Amino acid sequence: MENQAEPRARRPLVPAVLRRRPLLAGAVAGSLALGAVLLCVPFGEPPAARAPAAAAPGTRAGTAVAAGVPAGPGDLGELIAQRERAVRRQPRDGRSWALLGTAYVEQGRRTGDAAGSYPKAERALRTSLRVRPDDSDDLVALDGLAALAVARRDFRAALGWSETALEAAPKRWSAYPSLIDACTGLGDYKRAYAALGRLRRLRSGPAVLARAAEVYRERGWREDAAAALSDAAAAATAPAEQAAWLERGGELAFERGDREDALRHFEEAARLDPELAAAQAGRGRALAALGRTAQALSAYRAALARQPLPGYALELGELQESLGHGQEAAARYDLVRERVRRDAAGGVDGDLVLGLLEADHGDPVAAVRLLRAEWRRQPGIDVADALGWALHRIGQDTEALGYATVATDREHGGTVRSAPYMYHRGVIEQAMGRPGAARRHLEEALRINPYFSPLGAPAARAALAQVAEEPDVGVPR
Repeated sequence: MENQAEPRARRPLVPAVLRRRPLLAGAVAGSLALGAVLLCVPFGEPPAARAPAAAAPGTRAGTAVAAGVPAGPGDLGELIAQRERAVRRQPRDGRSWALLGTAYVEQGRRTGDAAGSYPKAERALRTSLRVRPDDSDDLVALDGLAALAVARRDFRAALGWSETALEAAPKRWSAYPSLIDACTGLGDYKRAYAALGRLRRLRSGPAVLARAAEVYRERGWREDAAAALSDAAAAATAPAEQAAWLERGGELAFERGDREDALRHFEEAARLDPELAAAQAGRGRALAALGRTAQALSAYRAALARQPLPGYALELGELQESLGHGQEAAARYDLVRERVRRDAAGGVDGDLVLGLLEADHGDPVAAVRLLRAEWRRQPGIDVADALGWALHRIGQDTEALGYATVATDREHGGTVRSAPYMYHRGVIEQAMGRPGAARRHLEEALRINPYFSPLGAPAARAALAQVAEEPDVGVPR
């Protein structure tokens, strides 16, 4: 099912150089768009300052981002300090303003402090546009604004900034990662795939391989995604880079239900970069699936201490609820709402995660209202799934099935193989009296990943047992 969209021989396959080598399946990190922005920025230090044998932390960060990969948090902090000193000395240094702004974006992404980092990033990037001593600095700032819009989940703005940069320089490859993210967030998967093709013609390397893996995943080509990620991890040259690719590889392993492989990826990523919150959250996910719930709770708390994202808080709350810790779960859900409100001060659109929370653990009517607005702004399949589920929760199953179909039907763009999406569609079909279709999609959900959620997976098994013996009404023998 997952590879029907395009014959294998025609796919842009990437050879895996790490055939089942332990702990190296590579991964895409959310900082890839930022790395692409910084790739084309000359770091601005004299050649002697870039000597690899004794590079200063800020210089190491500059070297890392010049390769299109994540920088360690300490090095990133030094890079920011250097650029802040530079703009104080030379307020019209457009290059330093652009680099400072994109570094603030990465800092906000890593720490989860959107309200503190993203407004500063926008001010720095717009200052770069205003002073713009030359055209190249101007384009760097456009790339930075596109990356900031992606971090805020404002995909229409990201599309606009990326297109503006490409109009000025059509062969400027660094605009393409944000363009791909924007097209994906807006549900334009064909254009995202086409943009990846142009990016690969203009640039190669581990960051591009990791970006390709993300697009392949969205198209349902899991083998190709794993191969590209393996190559990206093999080419990693720094711990923070390798940790980022490993973390994403762990996500892919978990999505296909391989708990042990996912845990190995996440633990190695956490060893390489102890501050990588996504690796700790991934550990929590895998440990919960393995029944090691006490360790899972600790891992989630470690992730939230490093990066208090609403999504991590929602996952932890659902784990606590599955264990019968109702009061703790309710407090965690309140934390999700608080974090969404706080992130909104930094311009972040948190309506998707808030809609998911309200649909299952709060006010489903409010969830429908939030998600309808989100669908009008940026109609990706993740929003289609969430809106369909929220509509089901208020009893509007006919409309709900339309959105669930968009999220799961290859003809409508739902090519990613997602256990939660299939579960939602199966439950909606069960409520509509379609046991055959419900059975098929519930079975598919549990086949993709039997452990996809501490609350959802048991509910999927219970629903499947309920429809297992129901006949299809009206279907001729």
